[in-house]
Amino acid sequence: MSIEYIRSFIAQDMGIVDDVIREKLHSQVLLIRQVSEYIINSGGKRLRPAMVILSAGAFGYREKFHYNLAAVIEFIHTATLLHDDVVDESELRRNKETANALFGNAASVLVGDFLYSRAFQMMVEVGNMRVMQVLADATNTIAEGEVLQLLNCRDPHVTEENYLQVIRFKTAKLFEAASRLGAILGQASPEEEEAMAAYGMHLGTAFQLIDDMLDYSGNNQDIGKNLGDDLAEGKPTLPLIHAMQVGTPEQAAIIRKAIEDGGKDGFQPVLNVIQQTTALDYAKQCAEAEIAAAIAAIESLPESENKKCLYQLANFSVTRNH
Repeated sequence: MSIEYIRSFIAQDMGIVDDVIREKLHSQVLLIRQVSEYIINSGGKRLRPAMVILSAGAFGYREKFHYNLAAVIEFIHTATLLHDDVVDESELRRNKETANALFGNAASVLVGDFLYSRAFQMMVEVGNMRVMQVLADATNTIAEGEVLQLLNCRDPHVTEENYLQVIRFKTAKLFEAASRLGAILGQASPEEEEAMAAYGMHLGTAFQLIDDMLDYSGNNQDIGKNLGDDLAEGKPTLPLIHAMQVGTPEQAAIIRKAIEDGGKDGFQPVLNVIQQTTALDYAKQCAEAEIAAAIAAIESLPESENKKCLYQLANFSVTRNH
């Protein structure tokens, strides 16, 4: 089973999700429509909404609210991208200009706010207080993660534990919410709901670990952004943290200075250190351990095609090159 099979398996459902997204993006304000449609239509894997669909299907859900919630998850994710790109001063995402590069920072921030508020309007339409609680908590945690990441920038003393906390707040929390929502809609037992939440949290953590690894091992075309962007922003990601731990004092000093200084100039010397140490192997092993935990979390769920797809989605997150 491949990622293409998963896309084919849920193609009809995801088509309906796309219809909901297009409908709910409508605004009488032209600039909101332009920026929203630009970022939504710029590509992306749609993993998070797919997790809502697959999770709900794993518990036999047959109504329509999972389409709205899948769109809500995508809106929240898109809002975070708009805000992130402004904070990070990014110019390229998914091989296209970022919205802030094209429309300006003010428009990106304000349209991100529109997407957040539209997502909350859609939550209310579902009429389920538990759903609202999960999404409100997730959105708040993501905001905390973004601030934590900002505090960690240009700090070479960030520990692996600090780094993982940012990932679990900023990235994994939305994956966790996506998989939990499907279980809630499918009226899963409390134990099954927690199993799905754990699956999402571990998968989301692995996904970000691989993203951070690709910043030093991928290529611009595949990953859709400029290599070295994380370092230019002074982000101490796991490859850097581990390389400083296992490298020589001289190698650690090169990375430490690059994190403190930011910018593009230090990328090649840092890349040399990364390649001379076990940093990338270690990051990949950590991601694989998270995926093993994700798969173990849902082993006890009833067998179904949806469950098989969830397994494959987890495997895809650590074997991808983009």
